[in-house]
Amino acid sequence: MKKEVKNKNKWLHIRIDEDELLQLQNMQLRTTEKYISNYVRKIMFNKPLIARTRDESLNEIITVLTKLQKDLNGIGNNYNQMLHRLHLSTSVAEVKLWLKLYEKQRVELFICIDEIKAFIAKSAEKWLQE
Repeated sequence: MKKEVKNKNKWLHIRIDEDELLQLQNMQLRTTEKYISNYVRKIMFNKPLIARTRDESLNEIITVLTKLQKDLNGIGNNYNQMLHRLHLSTSVAEVKLWLKLYEKQRVELFICIDEIKAFIAKSAEKWLQE
């Protein structure tokens, strides 16, 4: 059996000022309603609204992931610059210098990857306990 879909084809016009619109939009943003029309319709007919909540336990995760992302971006940029300069190098001494720098960056990259792995394992363990 198909469920009959009711098209909304009637219009209700109301006038509000800028402050009222901002207040209405701010209240809508605190819910899961994507469109202001759905939000107002639910208010008018006393239908339940789902409040948008923020999971505070994610704050730590987001902070650490942001730091790790910045670290990885920096390492990636350094790596690209080193490869570019290595390709432009003409002397053996210059190539040896870049290889030493590459090795240093490689060690930093693996340290960063180990931090990511440890953090993911810790977060997964914490999440599984909840």
